[in-house]
Amino acid sequence: MATFSRMASYGMRALRSRGAVVGAGSVLGGGAALMAVQSVPQAQADGPSLYQKVSEMADRLEKLEKALIGDYRSFQLLEGIKTARLTHPDNLMAKHFDFDYYNSLPKDLQKRLLECCASGAENHDSGMGMYAMNPEDYDLFKPYMDVVIRAYHKIPGEVNHKTNWDLSTKASKLPAGGKLDLTKLGLGKTSMRVRVGRNLADFPLPGAMSKEDRLKMEQEMLKAFKTLMKDPAYGGRYYSLTPGLPESISDKEYKQLVKEHLMFKDMAADPYLASAGIASDWPYGRGCYVSADRGFIVWVGEEDHLRIMCMKKGTVINDVFDRLKGACDVVEKHASKFAHSKDYGFVTSCPTNLGTGMRASLHLQLPNLTADGTEAKCKKVCKPLGLSVRGVGGEHTPIGEDGTVDISPSARLMIEEADIVVALYQGIKDLLAEEKKAPPRK
Repeated sequence: MATFSRMASYGMRALRSRGAVVGAGSVLGGGAALMAVQSVPQAQADGPSLYQKVSEMADRLEKLEKALIGDYRSFQLLEGIKTARLTHPDNLMAKHFDFDYYNSLPKDLQKRLLECCASGAENHDSGMGMYAMNPEDYDLFKPYMDVVIRAYHKIPGEVNHKTNWDLSTKASKLPAGGKLDLTKLGLGKTSMRVRVGRNLADFPLPGAMSKEDRLKMEQEMLKAFKTLMKDPAYGGRYYSLTPGLPESISDKEYKQLVKEHLMFKDMAADPYLASAGIASDWPYGRGCYVSADRGFIVWVGEEDHLRIMCMKKGTVINDVFDRLKGACDVVEKHASKFAHSKDYGFVTSCPTNLGTGMRASLHLQLPNLTADGTEAKCKKVCKPLGLSVRGVGGEHTPIGEDGTVDISPSARLMIEEADIVVALYQGIKDLLAEEKKAPPRK
């Protein structure tokens, strides 16, 4: 090994003396030099020959190092976790990674745990840095995952999530009559959306699915959607991104659905989802069902097996919330059982969505709090109110030119579904009060 390293170093010095440029690096923590020849312009007639020799030596070094390190993939991920811990302290997966716990696991479970951590190990700027690969991972790796989950959700004690969609149990928090009526807050018709992430218990989570798994799950869901399409209460159509199916759509149709916020964006372009394996095999096994009135939508094969959502432009939040509860029951009845954890509630790929898997949101025009053209001030005001702010097209999209933002409660875990929509209503009320206090937009 040392001989190869000296040979490679000699070759590099020879190339540099002829005006060539060579890049070199080493595998973190390994102690063995791993050369990476990045670019060598032809400076001399013998340049290509030297380049070829050094390149071949670099290839041999890499192969030798991989051979010496029995599980090179695990080695790389562990080094990535160590680096992320040093350079990005907000990466929760790396910050709380327990090497003693990891070393206590048998080899097969060590590999399985590292795959859950791959996204954050390869993308150090991740916030959570972790995705579950199978529904049982949260229980199987609880000694470590529970620490990360509680850190993100800011839960000091044990996690014991309870599900409750019944708004009548929140009577003391509701306005008179039990209706979350936006007109009482001075708003007119508003774009409202409530969605949940759900995974089918019979399949691995998206990060661990094979192409065959994805295609099989889509076909299983297609059977359920065909039942819904025959029901006058739903109707609609399924749009598949899988090439060659009767339900397949063209690229033009796909882009139009994305523009209308009915379909999700190209997952293959997301490095975090790619590292987690969630974007693999794109676009096979992906698609969306849209009801006839376009108020009930189910995404298939995104970050979770299913994203079930109801949306409406109206004034009463109860309308979309109640319809979503019925929609979830219908989908589970015609598809298969949703994956569920006794402690963490509904299982989702990302720990940030555990529990309810719910996001209840609406578009709100806040010209004063966005007077500088950004959502920065709005986020500062919303954080202590327990609200999250996004652009009008979703996460990582710009706000509206008129100051329209997407507002939703931040909590998902250890909060009941009914409490989330109540929190949305109260949060909007508080936010509108802050908007009135802010200097008017000029």
